[in-house]
Amino acid sequence: MEEQRIPDRSLADKLWAVLKSLLTSPYLSLVLRLYIGVVFIYAGMHKIHSPLEFADTLADYRLLPHWSVNLVAVVLPWMELIAGMFLILGLRTKLAATILAILLAVFTGAILINVLRGEQISCGCFGLAEQLGWSDFFRDTIWLLGVVQIYFYDRIYLLHLRNPVYQKQ
Repeated sequence: MEEQRIPDRSLADKLWAVLKSLLTSPYLSLVLRLYIGVVFIYAGMHKIHSPLEFADTLADYRLLPHWSVNLVAVVLPWMELIAGMFLILGLRTKLAATILAILLAVFTGAILINVLRGEQISCGCFGLAEQLGWSDFFRDTIWLLGVVQIYFYDRIYLLHLRNPVYQKQ
């Protein structure tokens, strides 16, 4: 009787398994939460400190109606700040990730539109006078992917009462 031998997993299968386990890791979610949370807290704090400068930057994008620019310049930084704090603290992380995913999708779209238009405007992202470019588009796209990872695979809650380190959902 001939034994059927199960072939060894190929190197590609092993690499895919390792990559999949890394990308779905709750510890990667924790690192991304801390990183993206700090980014949005920093960005929001500068915009809160300089709302007129941020309103001018929003107007330069030429995507919002003029009547809404000041309202968005006041509300948006607070959304960034609060969502960033929630990510870092591990409170309502799915809600915070959803809000930041929506914001990042809008930011990425606005950047893409203005880069394709060839506009020479400031990004307005961190209060620096950096020129809007493809690097901003790719940076925001990567952050968007990070927020999606947080939404689906975050399982570590730093301020959870029952188990402060790790909880399966």
